[in-house]
Amino acid sequence: MTAKNLSILGSTGSIGVQSLETARKCGYSVSALSAYSNVDIIEKQIREFHPKVAALADENAAKDLKLRVADTDTKVLSGLSGVCECAAEPTADTVINAVVGIAGLRPTLTAIDCGKKIALANKETLVAGGQLVTGTAREKGVDILPVDSEHSAIFQCLQGAPSNRALKKIILTASGGPFFGKTRDELKNVTVADALKHPNWSMGQKITVDSATMMNKGLELIEAVWLFSVAPSKIEILVHRESIIHSMVEYDDNAVIAQLGLPDMKIPIQYALTYPERIESLTGELDLAKLTTLTFYKPDHDTFRCMDVCRDAITRGGLYPAFANSANEQANLMFRRGEIGFLDIGELTERVMNEAPKVQSYTADDIDDADRCARELVIKYAKKR
Repeated sequence: MTAKNLSILGSTGSIGVQSLETARKCGYSVSALSAYSNVDIIEKQIREFHPKVAALADENAAKDLKLRVADTDTKVLSGLSGVCECAAEPTADTVINAVVGIAGLRPTLTAIDCGKKIALANKETLVAGGQLVTGTAREKGVDILPVDSEHSAIFQCLQGAPSNRALKKIILTASGGPFFGKTRDELKNVTVADALKHPNWSMGQKITVDSATMMNKGLELIEAVWLFSVAPSKIEILVHRESIIHSMVEYDDNAVIAQLGLPDMKIPIQYALTYPERIESLTGELDLAKLTTLTFYKPDHDTFRCMDVCRDAITRGGLYPAFANSANEQANLMFRRGEIGFLDIGELTERVMNEAPKVQSYTADDIDDADRCARELVIKYAKKR
């Protein structure tokens, strides 16, 4: 069933803005919007889409927004509770979660509890709380559809799977980021500006740095484990510099099916909203005749250690992925602030992940505790360097 009424969490970021472009094109209603603190952009969105409710996680920014849109019928809320209320907005049938980081977990769980269809662009929801989130979604009969280009590609490729699935492996493609081919010695003194020069995609700063460290691909590996119910050993990562093949699946007969398209997030956003239908897209057509080469490389695991940190974390299970995720978030932030070096991100993340407690199951409160602990440890160890 095609989505008709949306709640968009993280509406001022790249995915949120493109989701609103899709809503505009498809004629969907928007019942709720949320963001962190960008008052200027969300005010414009409120005036165009007339949501019933909007929220800013930043309390002071929410006060400003409330004054600015006092002439509208939109109710303005604040903090995490406000974002969760947007996720629960009664008239919305689909929640697009494009919140950055672990902050997206509670809104996802709220939306699931309310029986909403989830279009998930917040990978940290499944990285940190995959067991809890997928288990709750099964209990509630809620569909979680991927918005990440790679996971959308896998999801699309799996539509042709036989009844017994016969899946041999998933092949996650990676652009390699701005530092492809560099050695660890060459990365010792790279700057934030260097790390933000992504060759193919226009994204927020956090995810762009994650792409530079290739942590983003490690997080996607964990997300794929939960989305597609596969063992980590069945997921391979390949560097594909052109970002035309967004991911592939290989079946037991060694047939490989790939999903191709221009590097544009509007296709996966739209597919998550219209599935199982396909309609005309805002994205341009891929001209295969103009493609001179499509290249593939094995990733450099020695230089970009974050991928193996994530594979190790999900193989161990429990709270290990949550510790890895939050440690990376904190280290990524500290790098962007100029407090640590680029290579410190992976080293600190690995050290903190290894200190996670061994648990079989966990609650949302346990994940919050893990988040706080991991961040504190990163700050502690960074000060000793």
